[in-house]
Amino acid sequence: MIIIPARIGSTRFANKVLADIDGLPMVIKTAKAVSVVDRVAIATDSLEVLDIASAFGIEAVLTSNEHKSGTDRINEASHKLSLSSNEIILNVQADEPFIEPEVVYALFELTKKNISNPKIMLNSCYKDITHPEADDPNLVKVVTDIDEIAIYFSRAKIPYPRDHHFDGYKGHIGLYGFSKEMLNRFCQLPLSPLEEIEKLEQLRAIYSGYGVAMVKVETQSFGIDTLEDLEKAKQLYIN
Repeated sequence: MIIIPARIGSTRFANKVLADIDGLPMVIKTAKAVSVVDRVAIATDSLEVLDIASAFGIEAVLTSNEHKSGTDRINEASHKLSLSSNEIILNVQADEPFIEPEVVYALFELTKKNISNPKIMLNSCYKDITHPEADDPNLVKVVTDIDEIAIYFSRAKIPYPRDHHFDGYKGHIGLYGFSKEMLNRFCQLPLSPLEEIEKLEQLRAIYSGYGVAMVKVETQSFGIDTLEDLEKAKQLYIN
């Protein structure tokens, strides 16, 4: 089950989930892009998004407008959809209209592999990024161990290149996979000081002693967080 959290409010880009992408609202473009992988539902706090999803034949669930994160929103949606405790749930962000299905498939397979592992709470993915890209605080970096389990996520450039010749940076892609049981457990964990500092909720799992499994993927997609990102996307993907 793929659930796309779609909050209508945004401090950096108002109503961005409804921004036009090649003739479609962004959230609908994203839903259609990943619908070849699994059943898709949009979890939203907006009646407008609910109506638009209905008009395009996309399943949608109305959720509370009090949620502080997309993960909390999809957790509520998973209960409203009456999903079983071992259902694989993939969290795909509404601002990823150009995400390749192959990336979502890779995340699904990793989540399936770890579905019975009580130590792994989240599954996610990364791509190789360049030294200059690693300087961007909006592009989250991840460091993994030998088994591709995340050691830490940061907006800072990690690991720090003391000798100034490191080119192995990993850029985190904000897609997550978990069982419904682990999703619910994650949302019950207390907020951690690390996630408050970095504003990265996946650090909650690591802080609480759980693992975040990672898989390397090849992708040209990127999240659209600003109007500048939208213009860049149109230049790259839309003729």
